[in-house]
Parts: sequence; structure tokens; C-alpha cells
Amino acid sequence: MESNHKSGDGLSGTQKEAALRALVQRTGYSLVQENGQRKYGGPPPGWDAAPPERGCEIFIGKLPRDLFEDELIPLCEKIGKIYEMRMMMDFSGNNRGYAFVTFSNKQEAKNAIKQLNNYEIRNGRLLGVCASVDNCRLFVGGIPKTKKREEILSEMKKVTEGVVDVIVYPSAADKTKNRGFAFVEYESHRAAAMARRKLLPGRIQLWGHPIAVDWAEPEVEVDEDTMSSVKILYVRNLMLSTSEEMIEKEFNNIKPGAVERVKKIRDYAFVHFNNREDAVEAMKALNGKVLDGSPIEVTLAKPVDKDSYVRYTRGTGGRGTMLQGEYTYSLGHVYDPTTTYLGAPVFYGPQAYTIPSFHFPATKGHLGNRAIIRAPSVRGNTNRFLP
Repeated sequence: MESNHKSGDGLSGTQKEAALRALVQRTGYSLVQENGQRKYGGPPPGWDAAPPERGCEIFIGKLPRDLFEDELIPLCEKIGKIYEMRMMMDFSGNNRGYAFVTFSNKQEAKNAIKQLNNYEIRNGRLLGVCASVDNCRLFVGGIPKTKKREEILSEMKKVTEGVVDVIVYPSAADKTKNRGFAFVEYESHRAAAMARRKLLPGRIQLWGHPIAVDWAEPEVEVDEDTMSSVKILYVRNLMLSTSEEMIEKEFNNIKPGAVERVKKIRDYAFVHFNNREDAVEAMKALNGKVLDGSPIEVTLAKPVDKDSYVRYTRGTGGRGTMLQGEYTYSLGHVYDPTTTYLGAPVFYGPQAYTIPSFHFPATKGHLGNRAIIRAPSVRGNTNRFLP
């Protein structure tokens, strides 16, 4: 439905016009429709501070098409102060099945996800609610494997604007080469979107090579309280020939008997310690050390629960992974049915590009009662790309 600027609010002739006007009168918020969405607040009346920080926005899906702000706002108001709601609208005046709500702080957004996900908004109609994030990273494939990070960064800055960083991973089989792709981080979602638009048509080649470009899903953020109890290390950039026994020996050299077990998957591994202090000490001692001829990266692994992992990523068309079960393991390989961990950082390439070179485990569906893999629809993690 087009914006109605004559009325000043875009509500004239809309469905439930009286109820929406009553809502606006009660709250004092503005309600304006334009560009296929209806915006409530943003900012709310009397708001003089900066907009809420990243992580305060949630995605609400599975909305009945004839449900509007007069029903959704009171539900969200019970949880926290609404900074802004954006409901996507179609030309018939119905909503498009989803909306975005920005709360005044992260805690309110987290509470909203917990309380509203699977909430029965109408008889038999359950909401699907998850975190929403702005995507600032692009996946760029088709890069010559001989190119170094600095060369790729320089080239991307030449052809696009707003480049902040480039993440490049060495080939598992030959550490002197990259894996044929990179993740390019931009200063904003808008800068990334403009770069994607410029690169998508295939007009631009890098070093004479055609490239594949799509959105990459940003890494999962885990709160400090959760990370403070982690006693598992994520080790990346290992040689394919490096054994679990060799890794265990190297990490036990820092403190004999400290390692509980090691699980290696291709060129990365998870090292489980008996206590956190020993894990942190080993991380500090071995990060950057050359093992078997390859400099390794050692970080704390990230435990991920479904509330922090399930999200709508702006720029992926909502292709955020919807997960079930209490914990999920996003590397496509579940080895521990009781706990889920991610390496850090973790980025995702588009499915069309990664699937052909990706070996998924044969098992599908639930493993144990807390872990799940979603193969082959989950997009490949960069640590799982083959050279």
C-alpha cells in the first residue's frame, strides 16, 4: 500500500484504521507507511539518546496476514520499551508475514525472543521469533589461490568502497595458498549491499577471473558469562597430516595431564581441558606457534544455544538457520551429543557455492537429545571448505 502523505500518517483507508489511530493516540508514537513497510516510532516520543546498539532488534515471523500493530504492539510492550517496529506490508493492505521490533536494550530483546518465540498469537498460530542482525560481510569466491590477504584487500578496496577487512583462510592441503574465496567486511550494511550490487552482475573480474559474490552470515556472538566458563579450545590451520595424538601431546606439554581429549576434523580441532585455567594458559602459550610446519590459531570455542544462534540476518533474505533442540553444532559435524561448540570466528558462505565441495555427515536429524545437524541445508562454515 502506498504512503499516504496527505493524511500525514499513512493510515487513511487502511485495515483496522480506527484501532491503529487509537493505538497512536494512546502511545504518542508516530505510525507512517512508506516503501513497503509501516514504521511505528523510531524514535519514540521523548527519545533524545542515540538509537539502541546492535543486538536490540528482533525478527517476528509467521504473522497472520490480517494481524497489525494494534495486536502486536501491546504484546511487545509487556516485555520492554519499543524503540521501533517495522511491519512489512503488501499492496493489498495485509502484512507480509513478518515484522522487526527494536527494543531499547539487548536484554529486552533477549527476553522478547524467549517469551514470544512459539507464542500462540491466535488459535493455532504460533509466532517465530529470533534475533535480527545487519550483515556487513560478503562472500567472494573465484579468487586465485595464489593471492595473499594483502593483495585481496587492496583489490577489493579498488573495486568497492567501505572495505574494513578481508578474512582469508589457507588451503588445508597447501598452507601457502588460499582456499579460493575470501570474506570481505564493510563499514556498514549499506556499504556491503552497494558492493554486492556492483559485483553481482559479473561485470567486474579480479585478476582476470570471474567471481561469485553473495552475503556471508556474521559470526555468532556469545555473552561474556557463557564464555567465562568455557574450557575447550578451538585450533585452526592444522596440517591434514597432524594427528589427534600429536595435538594432545603439544597441548599437554604446557601442563601434563591437562587435556581431557582432542577431536580433529580435517584441518581444525577441539581440545577439551579438565579445567578452564589450563585451557586459557595453553591458548596464550600456543596461539601462533608453528605445529607440524603450520602456524596454528588457538581461541576459546564458542558454546551456542539456539536462542543466540537462531536469527534473521538482514541481507540473506532471512536465510538464518532455524534450529531445533537445545543446542546446535554449526560446523556440519556433530561429535559431542551433549554440548555444542563453534570455532571463532565462524562465517558462512552461500549454499550454492559451498555445497559442491562440502562433505556432509551421513547422519541427518537429531543426534542424542540435545544436538542436531541440519544437513545439507545449513550453509557451509568456512572451516569446512575443501581446498
